Amino acid sequence: MSYQPNFLKKIYHKTKKFLAKNWLNLYHPLQIGITGSYGKTSTTQILAKILQNDGPTVVTDINLDTNFNIPITALKVTPWTKFVVWELGIDHIGEMDKHLEIAKPIIGIITGISPVHTDKEHLGSIENLIKEKRKLIEKLPTKKNGGVAILNYDDENVKNMATFTNAKIFFYGSDKKNCQVYFNPQKIKVSLKNTSFILKYKNKNYFFDTKLIGKYHVFTFAAIFSCLISIFDDPKKSYYLIKKTLKSITPFRGRMNIEKGPLKTLILNDSLRANPKSTDEGLKTFYEINYKKGRKIAILGVMGELYDPILEHKKTADTLISYPPDFVLGVGEYRKYTIEKLIEKGFPKEKVFFAKNVFEAAQILKKLIKPNDFLYLKSSLLRNLWRIIRILNNQPVCCNNEICHYSHCRF
Repeated sequence: MSYQPNFLKKIYHKTKKFLAKNWLNLYHPLQIGITGSYGKTSTTQILAKILQNDGPTVVTDINLDTNFNIPITALKVTPWTKFVVWELGIDHIGEMDKHLEIAKPIIGIITGISPVHTDKEHLGSIENLIKEKRKLIEKLPTKKNGGVAILNYDDENVKNMATFTNAKIFFYGSDKKNCQVYFNPQKIKVSLKNTSFILKYKNKNYFFDTKLIGKYHVFTFAAIFSCLISIFDDPKKSYYLIKKTLKSITPFRGRMNIEKGPLKTLILNDSLRANPKSTDEGLKTFYEINYKKGRKIAILGVMGELYDPILEHKKTADTLISYPPDFVLGVGEYRKYTIEKLIEKGFPKEKVFFAKNVFEAAQILKKLIKPNDFLYLKSSLLRNLWRIIRILNNQPVCCNNEICHYSHCRF
């Protein structure tokens, strides 16, 4: 649930929003807006870091709720600011309109759509989600006035947004015929230390090697490369700026980073966020990593704020069948549907487990894991699956609730 301020703070936030809107009108930095159900934080933060090499750049803070972060970001702009990179998250109808009262991007990037925040308490349907995200490119300047919509061609819902904007369309993805920046999915290489791939633009190859772990990061850099080309109209400069920054770009904690685990295991920690798309992509990467020292164990928590949570959790079984780990442990009420579907599809019963909570999960893992096993930990933030690791390490945890708000128990 989003932060809800009291009466006095509401006045404070409204005042700050008014000041932010008028303050930003005084200056004219190039503004880039980024939204999507997944990939937007990485895209935003990495793009901002790269643009810093070309001039002063302001970027939204990933630790604050978007509704209150947008005015704060605007007030950070100075006469010398060259770029503003907005991460425009939404989870209720009408929020994008509020963001765009302040943010006035000339370039809009939409990373992908997954049915997160589609439950009744939030957007109510995936159709509403699409309509809300789409407002970013609907309100861009026209092509004649410099507007550019950068869209993920591989995501059907995003691709179909192209008809809803008058801005120039710039597609990225794996389709050579229809994407300006494209790649061959079969040539993406991922390991415990890096991900490497080639992006193509106008029949020229651009090689990337990043410390970020995950096949889907090719989409992140394809979006960023597309954005830089749109800004500078110079692929060589765009590539140079990315290469200059690559060594300093490392995974965010809880977003596909490698850590030492309990009982001499290794962890692929992806426990900061979870939606159907990010879970599927995480499992694919987990499968693709060449690891021979031990067994692979996928520990999957519940994905929150879904319109049809039973169906979406069942769908994970399809990915697990196609990209099977050695063992699967589902944690939390809805994950029992994943386990049931997995067994129904023929996954060996002796290799799947279900736990109602993190304590049951820890007890199962104490008996299951062996030294050098490789664990994939995936869950929504408030499920706080990291408590399992604390329990296995004989560390205290803050509560035994399925929903856990306390950050000191996360990492």
